[in-house]
Amino acid sequence: MTIKLAPSILAADFGRLEQQAREALDAGANWLHIDVMDGHFVPNISMGPVVVEGLRPLAAEKGAILDVHLMIEEPDRYIAAFAKAGADRLTVHVEATAHLHQTVQAIKELGIKAGVTLNPATPIGSLEEILSEVDLILVMSVNPGYGGQKYIPASTGRIRLLRRTLDAIGSEAWLEVDGGITPANAAEIVGAGADVLVAGSAIFRGQRTIAENVAAFRSALTGQ
Repeated sequence: MTIKLAPSILAADFGRLEQQAREALDAGANWLHIDVMDGHFVPNISMGPVVVEGLRPLAAEKGAILDVHLMIEEPDRYIAAFAKAGADRLTVHVEATAHLHQTVQAIKELGIKAGVTLNPATPIGSLEEILSEVDLILVMSVNPGYGGQKYIPASTGRIRLLRRTLDAIGSEAWLEVDGGITPANAAEIVGAGADVLVAGSAIFRGQRTIAENVAAFRSALTGQ
């Protein structure tokens, strides 16, 4: 399975969002990761369906995936709006969803892929009953709410455990990791079993161009 790079637009310059997202995709990124925060489930407010709708034409043009991560309470209230806006994947938190199977089913009934995620201190076992039902598992390797945080080292063991579990049940779900990922630790994370790397600051911030940052990830993953 080819490793996918999913730039998190939370770290982009919103005054040039379409341009920067295009630069990342032109440089070889595969998905656009869209972090939705409500100021309740996490201590920050970010964006809503209108941003997904605005990026849909670019994603269609480039053949990219719009990967929407709902860090919000009661996500069931909004999944239809995000599906209508053009999300390809919708990921919900196990901690924020009272009836996880029902939510996952509702997402699938809208014709899009369903993902589940959990915070760093939430036991992996909380996903056991849903793993066979989902298309994507997202491991948070920082506490959600803000970009630019450092990778929590214990996340590598969690990724490895989930990889073994998914393989044991024959799941083809993507294993995605989000938080503190840089070219310096990308190979370690992929080695533990990740299929999709979410990176925000390491793509859109710093002294180098977006294209140079994407190239640094690809180089790290190929060893060149």
